[in-house]
Amino acid sequence: MTTLSATWQHCFVDTNRIRLHCVTQGEGDLVVLLHGFPEFWYSWRFQIPVLARHFKVVAPDLRGYNDSDKPSGGYDLETLTEDIRGLIHSLGYVRAHIIGHDWGGIIAWQLAQKFPHFLDRLVILNAPHPQRFLQEMLGNLDQLRRSWYVLAFQVPLMPEWLIQQNLKAFVHNLFQTQAVRKGAFSKEEIAVYQAALEKPGVLSAALSYYRQLLTPWNWLRDWGKQLQAVTVPTLILWGEDDSFLCPDHTTGLEQLIHAPYRLVSIPDCGHWVQQEAPQTVNREILNFLRS
Repeated sequence: MTTLSATWQHCFVDTNRIRLHCVTQGEGDLVVLLHGFPEFWYSWRFQIPVLARHFKVVAPDLRGYNDSDKPSGGYDLETLTEDIRGLIHSLGYVRAHIIGHDWGGIIAWQLAQKFPHFLDRLVILNAPHPQRFLQEMLGNLDQLRRSWYVLAFQVPLMPEWLIQQNLKAFVHNLFQTQAVRKGAFSKEEIAVYQAALEKPGVLSAALSYYRQLLTPWNWLRDWGKQLQAVTVPTLILWGEDDSFLCPDHTTGLEQLIHAPYRLVSIPDCGHWVQQEAPQTVNREILNFLRS
């Protein structure tokens, strides 16, 4: 595995009755990096050493991923959020800067909504607001077209079997093919992601995130409700050519964020924004967290 720093450390942290594997580096105020599907801490390899010059950086493998525990349940958004709230507490902190991409960003949105007193600042990278994502799935044909895989994942067992039979092609297509900046993913890096997904239980856990999100309870619970606004300072970084998320997710942010916020659109960049444009992402995050 290619690493950019020899000084980060691996550890396990107990939280919410599970153990999360984490990579940590640096000292100071806490920065928590939350990865997306189907990644693990490694997706932040370009950010960890840079942010660690100024902060204590912790990048966990989310529940079910890589070397973290893989329980049979607990993949609903509320439990995933409690995992991260407990992680902050277990690390000896009362507040943190939360940075999330994709599914990690969905968890970050939820954490900022439910527990704003645990957050100093929020950074979202190509991740939809969870309630708004469900609304877009219902009322936006463009998002529905882009999210066909989310619906396919609802079928029990079959997606896991199909992906396992074609795992190398699945990983290559998801990262290399869907990336706009193709140089972001070498053969070695693709192999790293493949190896993490080959670990027992990871695929089923990863797909459970989508299955829990689309349960009838989630649809009905939030139907017709006004979106709960985020009240902490927020930075949103968005690769403009995301093939999975429609541009509408970056409109109407004033309805979602009742605090100072900034949207930075990154041209010629796809969904994997912190890996496709690491220098831009690092600069924007550092300027935001240190301002």
